[in-house]
Parts: sequence; C-alpha cells; structure tokens
Amino acid sequence: MFETVNLRSSRRIEMIDVTEQVNEIINKSTVKSGTCVIHVPHTTAAITVNENADIDTTHDIINKTSRLIPHDDNYAHLEGNSDAHIKTSLFGPSVTLIVHNSRLLLGTWQSLFFCEFDGPRARKIFIKVIKD
Repeated sequence: MFETVNLRSSRRIEMIDVTEQVNEIINKSTVKSGTCVIHVPHTTAAITVNENADIDTTHDIINKTSRLIPHDDNYAHLEGNSDAHIKTSLFGPSVTLIVHNSRLLLGTWQSLFFCEFDGPRARKIFIKVIKD
C-alpha cells in the first residue's frame, strides 16, 4: 500500500510529530506485520525518530542544529537556504520501521517526526506499507 500525507509547516524550522497519521495509514492498510518506509521527497526537509515525552527534546535538537549550522554563514548557494539542505542531509530523507500489530513498532518514548528546515511550506510524506 502506498499513501501520501500532505502537511503544512508553520515555522521555518520545526519538528512535527506524524506518528499517529502514519499509524492510521498502516491500520487502514490492514497490514498486521511488515515494514513501513517513510520518505520525505524534499531537499530541505527530513524524517527522524526521537523522544516524544518532553517537548524540550525537539526544542534542543532545533536549537543545537541551528547553532551548529546557522542560517547565515556565508554559503555559496544563492537561494539562502543552504543550512536547510545541510540539516536535511544529516537527518536523512527516509526511515524504515517495523510494523507490529498494525502499528509502528516504536520504543516507549519514541515518535516519528517530520523535520522542516525551510518553512513554512506545503509538504508531502510518502508512506509505503509492506506486508511480511
């Protein structure tokens, strides 16, 4: 099964929890056991798994990556978003996760986050659910 999730970011840099949206797609697919590939088809956005229990974790990730890779740093790329391209390359465009009991198999404190690095924008996430 293949689905596209459309979302809109609201800030230049943010991490949006998309776990439940992906779980709804998996549940709709009727796949009880398998894998799920989540792919972000953008060069200035990414996908990652990280802690969901404390919102300060995502704030810390955003703050630290912004200090390490600042928006204004004398980049050669003319569009003014080189920092977003670099952050996207570090986080990555895709994750593959296990599906168990019709849900993503994640740890107690884990969620799936869409990472926006050049928003606000309309974005897409591609979801492929593969049965065992």
